Amino acid sequence: MIQPVAVIGAGPFGLSTAAHLRARGIPVRVFGDPMVSWRDHMPAGMLLKSTPAASTIDAPQRGHRLVDYCDAAGIARLVTDEDIIPVETFIGYGRWFQEQLVPGLEQVRVVSVDRKAGGGFELKLDSGELFTARAVVVATGLSGLAHLPAELAGAAVDGPTPTGPVSHSSQHHDLSRFAGKELVVVGAGQSALETAALAAEAGAHVRVVSRGRGRVSFGAPPWKQPRLRPESPFGRAWSLWALSYYPHPYRYLPAEARHYLVRRVLGPLGAWWLRDRFEGKVEVREVASVARAHASEGSPVLTLRTHGGRTQELPADHVIAATGYRVDIAAMDFLGHELRTELVVSRGTPKLGAGFRSSVPGLYFTGLPAAASYGPVMRFVCGTEFASPRLAKHLAGAHG
Repeated sequence: MIQPVAVIGAGPFGLSTAAHLRARGIPVRVFGDPMVSWRDHMPAGMLLKSTPAASTIDAPQRGHRLVDYCDAAGIARLVTDEDIIPVETFIGYGRWFQEQLVPGLEQVRVVSVDRKAGGGFELKLDSGELFTARAVVVATGLSGLAHLPAELAGAAVDGPTPTGPVSHSSQHHDLSRFAGKELVVVGAGQSALETAALAAEAGAHVRVVSRGRGRVSFGAPPWKQPRLRPESPFGRAWSLWALSYYPHPYRYLPAEARHYLVRRVLGPLGAWWLRDRFEGKVEVREVASVARAHASEGSPVLTLRTHGGRTQELPADHVIAATGYRVDIAAMDFLGHELRTELVVSRGTPKLGAGFRSSVPGLYFTGLPAAASYGPVMRFVCGTEFASPRLAKHLAGAHG
């Protein structure tokens, strides 16, 4: 019996990878709760910053684009750069994609992955089942990678929690609980600005704290994009075009440049359609840094360092850290300790070669963990167009 390939994760990258593997006739078992990060860790009422072109999950055959789902569901077609995608629509699209192309998805959790002495990997599921896979694709998305800066940890002794002094933006689905509260959101990217706008619309008094050189700003609407530059899923610019369609050479850049570009390209910047909902409704503090945070009688107090070198205290009822995600192999504790120590990493991120393979034969990573090797496009759904067919092709050749 041919051992299957195990795909861990059922978000856009996991589903796309599984669809491409199956199209090549490769036995595959896929584990995860479909679109769980989008369903449980994004705020209700959220709209996607990405355009429809940047939000289609890549499939090995036609008929599975976002617009195809709209037609099948009988809802308004989302096609142009001016069409804005509700998160609920995108979740529905992901589940439809899974039902069409990845039937038999197993909604169980992978507890552990370890190498077998004779080759392949042994996986243990939370159902108690043990089985052997000839290869493993890690496509766990944002799960377990929420980043809380050290300077905010002083007010979150037990870690970020929705009911404690400090939380992470991924921990809130319903922001109406902050109605009538003094809320501080730390960050200047889309997550921070949209969280702030949604909370203000729910009745909270919201202040956004933007740190460092980042300023609160918004992108240009589609009709104001420069016309003499090439199109990309993220806007018109030569750099965005190159990073979107030619990620191949990215992994040959020096490590410092690769990590810098992942952090800085495409952010922090609010969506063009968010400006009117934000300006005049949310107070903004642009500061040099958050020096520290502490809790006073259960409520957080931030100490801010201004660009002039002075310090100020900012009390609140609650602080939301919209401070993004940081890939760290140590946080992927379902990978056995021995396996994690064998992986070649760069700043906690797996170093990937051709076909998204890691330094451990048979172990692959796609999605956000691949961004440091293949560029910022791996942070977005449209990265599936580059990643999934190449990963499937490499795996088919390596195990044919």
